[in-house]
Amino acid sequence: MKRNVAVAFAVALWQGVAAQSPAYGQCGGNNWTGPTTCVSGYYCQFQNEWYSQCVPGTGSTTSSTRTTLSTSTTSATSTRTSSQPGTTSTSGACTGTFTPVSASSYVASLGVGWNLGNSLDATPNEDSWNNPPVVEGVFDYVVSEGFKTVRIPVTYTHHLDSESPNWTINANWLQRVENVIDMALARNLYVITNLHHDSWEWADVTASGADITAIQSRFKAVWTQVATKLRCKSSRLSFEAINEPPATTAAHGALINQFNQIFNDAVVATGGFNPQRVLQFVGGGMDGTKTTQWFQAPSGVNNPWALQFHYYSPYDFVFGAWGKTIWGSTDDKTTMTNEFSIVRNNFTNIPLILGEFDVSVVHTEPAARWKWFDHLATTIKSLSIAPIVWDNGLDHLDRNTGIWRDPVSIAILKAALAGQKNSLPDSTTDASATTQSSSAFIWNKVGSEVADYKLPWLFNGNTLTGVKTNSGKALSSGVDYTTASDSITFTKSFLSQYLGPSVSTGSKANLTLTFSAGAFSNVEIIQWNTPAFLSTPSPVLGQDLSIPINYNGLKLVAAVRAKATDGTYLFDDWTQWLGPLQQARITYNGQFFFDGAQVVLKDATLQAVKSLGKPVEFLFEFYPRVDGNSISYTLTL
Repeated sequence: MKRNVAVAFAVALWQGVAAQSPAYGQCGGNNWTGPTTCVSGYYCQFQNEWYSQCVPGTGSTTSSTRTTLSTSTTSATSTRTSSQPGTTSTSGACTGTFTPVSASSYVASLGVGWNLGNSLDATPNEDSWNNPPVVEGVFDYVVSEGFKTVRIPVTYTHHLDSESPNWTINANWLQRVENVIDMALARNLYVITNLHHDSWEWADVTASGADITAIQSRFKAVWTQVATKLRCKSSRLSFEAINEPPATTAAHGALINQFNQIFNDAVVATGGFNPQRVLQFVGGGMDGTKTTQWFQAPSGVNNPWALQFHYYSPYDFVFGAWGKTIWGSTDDKTTMTNEFSIVRNNFTNIPLILGEFDVSVVHTEPAARWKWFDHLATTIKSLSIAPIVWDNGLDHLDRNTGIWRDPVSIAILKAALAGQKNSLPDSTTDASATTQSSSAFIWNKVGSEVADYKLPWLFNGNTLTGVKTNSGKALSSGVDYTTASDSITFTKSFLSQYLGPSVSTGSKANLTLTFSAGAFSNVEIIQWNTPAFLSTPSPVLGQDLSIPINYNGLKLVAAVRAKATDGTYLFDDWTQWLGPLQQARITYNGQFFFDGAQVVLKDATLQAVKSLGKPVEFLFEFYPRVDGNSISYTLTL
């Protein structure tokens, strides 16, 4: 891709500047030739195949160098059939029956799946990461939304007896895991469970000085206990070896293959129904590219099995890095299609599961996000890949109320996987643009008179069948809105009910649009003005700097530009080769974040300003992303 060529060129100019990369500087990645170690107090953390960064701490440095992609096709079989419609366990003290199923049939039955993320995988406890303890009602919400599968990630690290030579799992925790799985199975959901953050807490084969023999022994012990506890569950339950095991080299990939072998052998040895259960193997990091490069199926596998991988790409759009708020160009779509096709073409006869994917509602523009979901769903349907959307409890389901925060994305997934074309709001896709438009919003700035408002729209062969307000009132076609082949226009007379020169700022209404086929969509009506800081607190090194703010419209920060007053970029000077909306921008969550009351510069960002030794202007940019809709804060430390 052109962007990666530019990045490689930019970072090449940086090489030799220092023997070590500075705080939050780049320290690795595909084609990187600069420093690969960090200044004192920081270590090189892998972010993606193109980028590793110096972050605070003493973790092990890992390389992000990419090797040449293999295009060979595995010949391993992944299905197993049985002449019996149901079998009874002959070992493991199981009662009842088990209906054998091939891996291909299992994967074809998964429909749209959902992840119970940040719950049983949270550390150290189930309720440590923004979610309440799981109750049965959560699965009722999942079923009512039309999901057929739930992936239940589990971290065992903080529930193990480290003094035991067999790494015994706490009995209460193991019972809790079984109870949650039973909640899902009782609702006829397909269920996948795994070892989750154990992958980096104790099973990281890339860690400096890693004792591979001890890791493998512990891995076998944990899976033996888990599989024994769950060996009598129905064939709707599938086991997944381990979540995103770190791997940066072919040697690491070979060790992940050994994990799969140990996993298979340990599960089968527990008896019960497990010798017939569908198993899921993984590749390095569960990254599609690394999986195609390094994955080899275990030997002697008689169970039906599938291969699971994850997708969070492009990194900058998915994770809010470097001001990337635009997605949906022809190149964007081609890249996504190619990345999935590479995996499918390397594993033509293997059932594939996309166990995690997501673009967060928290920090992304909706029209771009919905295009991403639509193209992903359309692509994986064409390649027979089963999807399970990631949800950390903040992006999709509010587990306290049962409200889905981004129902349009979920509707898009379901419709596309049912073979329907979705109608989508249009938006800017050109990376060279200096402003960003989005048909997911109707904007009116304070002081502006209301006029007819035209929204470019991608109907994709469908027709608009109705529009309702969030209060349920149906709009009248020809009076409140009109349609053309490529647009929807809302009339001045309708919009004047909500907008006007002196109307207070904020969201005024949310419209639901339905179409002759595919998912519904939303358009939000917003009166806006340039935001304003309510105060500018003094920074204190060692803690985040929280700045209270009046958003004056949509409570969403588009991007933050961080540049010293002499023009020096605070982070990532290679972004000068990106588009105008990305140059000198910093990364959401890692370097800044925001909520409905404040914008926050992370302490790591303050430390970087201190290290730079120059005044730095932070330009906070908002939606609509147009000239002048930004405010600045200059920081000197």
